Amino acid sequence: MKISTKEGSRRPPPGQRKRNTSGPLGRGSAKGRPPGPAGATGRRANPGARAPPIPTRPAPPTQRSRTGHCRPARNPTGPQPPRIKEPELGFLASKVPDNLDAVIIGSGIGGLGLAGLLAKVGKKVLVLEQHDRAGGCCHTFTEKGFEFDVGIHYIGEMLDHKPFRCVVDQLTNGQLQWAPMENPFDHVVIGPPENRRHYPIYSGRTRFPEELKKCFPGEEAAIDEYLRLVKKTGRGIWFVAVLKQLPAFLAELLVRSGLVKYLSAFFKMAPHSLTEVVNRLTENKDLRAVFSYIFGTYGNMPKDASFAMHSLIVTHYLNGAWYPKGGASEIAYHMIPIIEKAGGAVLVRAPVNRILFNNAREACGVSVMKGQEEVHIHAPMVISNAGIFNTYQKLLPKELQAMPAIQRQLSMIKHGAGGLNIFVGLDGTKEELGLKADNYWIFTENNFDELLTKYRDSSREESSKSIPILFVASPSAKDPTWEERSPGKSTLSLVSFANYDWFEEWKDDKVTNRASNYKELKQVFIETALQVVLEVFPKISRDKVEYIDAGTPITNTHYIGTPKGEIYGADHGIERFTPEFSANIRPQTPFKNLYLTGQDVFLCGFAGALAGALTCGSAILHRNLHLDALALAKKTKFVNGKLKGV
Repeated sequence: MKISTKEGSRRPPPGQRKRNTSGPLGRGSAKGRPPGPAGATGRRANPGARAPPIPTRPAPPTQRSRTGHCRPARNPTGPQPPRIKEPELGFLASKVPDNLDAVIIGSGIGGLGLAGLLAKVGKKVLVLEQHDRAGGCCHTFTEKGFEFDVGIHYIGEMLDHKPFRCVVDQLTNGQLQWAPMENPFDHVVIGPPENRRHYPIYSGRTRFPEELKKCFPGEEAAIDEYLRLVKKTGRGIWFVAVLKQLPAFLAELLVRSGLVKYLSAFFKMAPHSLTEVVNRLTENKDLRAVFSYIFGTYGNMPKDASFAMHSLIVTHYLNGAWYPKGGASEIAYHMIPIIEKAGGAVLVRAPVNRILFNNAREACGVSVMKGQEEVHIHAPMVISNAGIFNTYQKLLPKELQAMPAIQRQLSMIKHGAGGLNIFVGLDGTKEELGLKADNYWIFTENNFDELLTKYRDSSREESSKSIPILFVASPSAKDPTWEERSPGKSTLSLVSFANYDWFEEWKDDKVTNRASNYKELKQVFIETALQVVLEVFPKISRDKVEYIDAGTPITNTHYIGTPKGEIYGADHGIERFTPEFSANIRPQTPFKNLYLTGQDVFLCGFAGALAGALTCGSAILHRNLHLDALALAKKTKFVNGKLKGV
């Protein structure tokens, strides 16, 4: 079946089409009009004027649901009734909009975020998701009456005036609300049961070092120098965006000249491993561990991790940590109506099996498998949020995969760490179980490099009995609306790492009925992790556990399409942070009309994937959306200050 929205369609010629030239992140009114939602009125924008920024908390009188029906707006400040989540729109050829401007493969935040940016300037975008629900790692699922988040555990930089927050507000029309977490937001627990040490991690640019100094008297100089290096290095991230947006020849010239390392502290520190830097700062092994603990958010043990990458994560949480009210699925829920309002759609159960090219090797659409039939969808632009490995190794025709330009990019990357996720449903409220809106990072000892190397290199039978790193958090305790939906119940999310090859032999089994020896191995991992939880959380007992199951790397491959079960996309080791990598792995591909978005374009995580969407949107719209975000944040801060009488 063929659906044409390009050649032979009813689309007017480019010269006759009206264009919205204001950016998706408007930078202010040309005539000094008061700020209001960009594009919220439904009127076509004046091509000569800039869209005004949206207020931090817009609340339109109605919202449009995924099915197109209007419903009353939710009060963003008052108590909310439990939301009835509407079914996702499954793929049918008849649901594909006419006259598409773009097709996006994958509905993770890199895909949905970019679709929202394009929709804000009037582009009609179709987002295709192979899973049965949208959101990628932002989706949730329900088992035995418990709702579980898959990949959103905590987000930083959510103060009202921060550029990241302003972008998220734009992409959700301000309807997505954020609950601040506890302070301390993280707890680092190190050592065996008989000698566990507990170090709370506080947010706040002064409180963070002050509290560390209380835990490590005599290490004040090391803590101050660590924070200085982290801040200075993190501020240099802007040059990564510069290299990805400059013309390729100019970016290459900057890289070859060596100027990049002088212009950006980020690239100056990028070749130095986390282990190298922290070992130089202190001899205290527990302090080294506390400096390094958050490596689990990007998946590389300290000796393989770039200090530059680590600095971004530390600074990301310096002002605090937040969690989406209503759970992670609220993110997609509030983004999709913006895409639909512009005439686009988000369709699930839509596995793209290949990208279509014309005789000039220009991308011109995608092929979707509907049963045994291929449905061809044509559009003038194809954007992949499926990851660079899936895009280049699975979705390109064989003859195009072999091109030197493609092979050169693939030679610069490798697969990231496989993820192990354990989901626990508990009987009891957060108060009864001693759960708070915080996270625990639990390590068997402080020698992280040795522990992770042994774990990775040992047999699956041995490693399953000794998990060296375990992240433990309670999504239900973080969500202030949880009790309305599931009174008297609580959930835990446990996260660690696992080798894909430990489970690879079962990858072709039916996902809901894999072999018994796979289930037995999974159960050993579950039991090992659960024992740690029972030791660290004294109010949780086995009789409180009503549901428990695990997702392994091959589970990730099935549900979120990662080729080796990665949870952070392509590897985030030192090699990824060379200037050469940043200059070469960019939204533009060697093929005209084919772009990349998401975390493989920029960095991992919610913020990194959204930065990838901004970078890709900048390339497509020929304007710097990162600068637009900064300008919007500045104006938001000014407006908020005026409203407060500052």
